[in-house]
Amino acid sequence: MPINKETEWLETDGLGGFAMGTTNGIRTRRYHSMLIAATTPPTGRMALVKSLDAWVEMDGGLFHLNSHMYFPGVVSPNGAESIESFQREPWPKWVYRLPRGMTLEKEVFMPHGQPAVVVSWKLLNAKEPVRLSLRPLLSFKDYHSLQHEDKNFKFDAEVFEKCVFWKPYPTAPPLAAFHNGHYFHQPDWYRQFLYEQEQERGLDSVEDLATPGLFQWNFSKTRAILVLSAEPGKPSSPDQLKVVEELYDRYRTQEEERRKAFATPLARSADNYFVKRDHGETVIAGYPWFTDWGRDTFVSIRGLGIATGRLAETRKILLEWAKAISQGMVPNRFPDSGEAPEYHSVDASLWYIIAVYEYLKAAREGNITPKDWSEFQAPVEKILQGYSQGTRWGIQADSDGLLWSGEGDESLTWMDARVNGRAVTPRVGKPVEVEALWLNALWVGGHFSEAWEALFKKGLTSFQNRFWRGAGGYLYDVVDVNRNPGTGDGSFRPNQVLAVGGLPLTLLDDGKARLMLDAVEQKLLTPLGLRSLAQGEPGYRRRYEGGVVERDSAYHQGTVWPWLLGPFVEAWVRARGNTAGAKLEARGRFLEPLLAQLDRGGLGHLPELADSETPFRPRGCPFQAWSLGEAVRLDQIVLK
Repeated sequence: MPINKETEWLETDGLGGFAMGTTNGIRTRRYHSMLIAATTPPTGRMALVKSLDAWVEMDGGLFHLNSHMYFPGVVSPNGAESIESFQREPWPKWVYRLPRGMTLEKEVFMPHGQPAVVVSWKLLNAKEPVRLSLRPLLSFKDYHSLQHEDKNFKFDAEVFEKCVFWKPYPTAPPLAAFHNGHYFHQPDWYRQFLYEQEQERGLDSVEDLATPGLFQWNFSKTRAILVLSAEPGKPSSPDQLKVVEELYDRYRTQEEERRKAFATPLARSADNYFVKRDHGETVIAGYPWFTDWGRDTFVSIRGLGIATGRLAETRKILLEWAKAISQGMVPNRFPDSGEAPEYHSVDASLWYIIAVYEYLKAAREGNITPKDWSEFQAPVEKILQGYSQGTRWGIQADSDGLLWSGEGDESLTWMDARVNGRAVTPRVGKPVEVEALWLNALWVGGHFSEAWEALFKKGLTSFQNRFWRGAGGYLYDVVDVNRNPGTGDGSFRPNQVLAVGGLPLTLLDDGKARLMLDAVEQKLLTPLGLRSLAQGEPGYRRRYEGGVVERDSAYHQGTVWPWLLGPFVEAWVRARGNTAGAKLEARGRFLEPLLAQLDRGGLGHLPELADSETPFRPRGCPFQAWSLGEAVRLDQIVLK
């Protein structure tokens, strides 16, 4: 595996918490941490332990195992240079070179269902006494925030023989450190860490971290163990060393067996996005900064859940989201801090109906009967009725059977970036992918009620008459722009692909579908997905970089989105008759280059974004649910 600060590893606890870092150990994001715990799963995340500063001592001197970047850009000490190898299976593992042919192995994993991280070290080829020392570097701040030297930070520790407890702030969860070494209470601050990626993004990028004390191990044949837990239970056994080692053995064995049970590496990566919420489950949209978002859930669950055979979990998640339907709308987001759900999306509710259909098709092996709709008929009906009669944000069926959406400067589609309070791509009117979703949703509704058939047929006719831009051989991105009848936005964007791929129905005839897909392939296709705007179009951006304003301005103005490769490839194969030969060719031409990116950025995962031009540098969130979900769907369903 690459050993540098561009490749990132991820461990998750199934509760919304995670551990994350770079393969060379230099933290470049505020989110790079050894333990981020979700205090109200999957939200309320708090960065408890940012790092472990470690070194070894022997007759030959002192040798560091870490490197940090400090302001204004100084890397110290030189521990990263001693990394000999890194591997990510079954969990992150580093091997460090020591003098006289000795090596030190470090492993990190999170036990599923526990807000904890397990770190261990093992000395290989021991030839002389070696002492391992480390200092935990603590934050105890909201995971979006940075810590600064704080006189109110309480270093007080409750120390047992093999357990240490800290609670620096009254509102913070307690942190326990179970270990099989020795602890020395020596409070101090490490100052002015610099996070390069935050600096590049125009955000606060300098942090101080607290270290309450020092752990030490004198190596023999045993393994050095440190278990950091945000849900501590104080030791009740007098033999605390036995408790620590049994805890380690239990966690390790359980995780080895759990991870072996996944059929493929992609299925195991998919598992990271399933987390607990209340008494059920939900899907995290991405790590490190997303929680559960409606649109992302319903797009990604078709790959993460249905394609991997997790049908029971998929059903529960869809039914749980149905409880939050309001005025025919599914929430697009549950905020981090527990506020009321946000209903600010036209397409999330329609994607919900598509996900329901795909789930039922998989659960019934394609043979869906009216009886199968019993538990989903009510939520689907609520959405269709709300949309047809009218709901928030001007969403309502028009007399032509198509769907109005948006008012003023609203950004209700997936292209929802805003700069200084204004939408970059407002797309008010009748956006092409919204109409494709609407027509597919009406068609799905027709499976249990004839009431939707007439509206579907009217809308389909209008779509085919209104959206085809004959002179260019492709579809308008929006018609009736800003609610002005007869107008059309001819910007060449990837949204049109959903009219022929990614959804159950193909809305164009074969000839038009081929013409449009050829144009999309020529203008938008990259190895990492589709550009969000064609080169040469007004507003096109070559790079997704700079501060918040610059990045948000580029978000859908050329920036590549990997999730869009799913609809495109499905459309490409459909246009060629869904033959075995077409699927094999598509796998080689499109899917394999995408899967090659699994070892480039977020290891085992796919990014949210990429630059629109070579070398197509991964950008945005490095571990993105719908990017991976669509890759899994292609691999296990579309190209099977």
